Amino acid sequence: MAVTVSPTPNPNALKFTVGTDVGGPKTFIPGQEIDDPIPAAIIALDGVTSIFMTADFVTVTKDTDTSWDELRPAAQAILVGHYGD
Repeated sequence: MAVTVSPTPNPNALKFTVGTDVGGPKTFIPGQEIDDPIPAAIIALDGVTSIFMTADFVTVTKDTDTSWDELRPAAQAILVGHYGD
C-alpha cells in the first residue's frame, strides 16, 4: 500500500498513513534515544520536533521555521522505504 499524507488541524503536523500496524502509541522527540530505525531516521530530519506512531499512521510535527516542501517528501520516502510499495 502507498503511504498517503493528510493534513491535521495543526499546520505544523502531517499524518502519514502507511496501511499497516506501526505499533504504539509511541511518541519520539529529538535527543531521545530511539532503538527503532524508522522514527530515528525521521527525527533526524532537520526541523522535526516530534513523531507520534499508532495504529496504521505516523504523525510528524515540525517547527514553525521549517517548510513542508522538503520535509514532507523526505519523511514520506523513509516511510515508503519501510512500509510502502
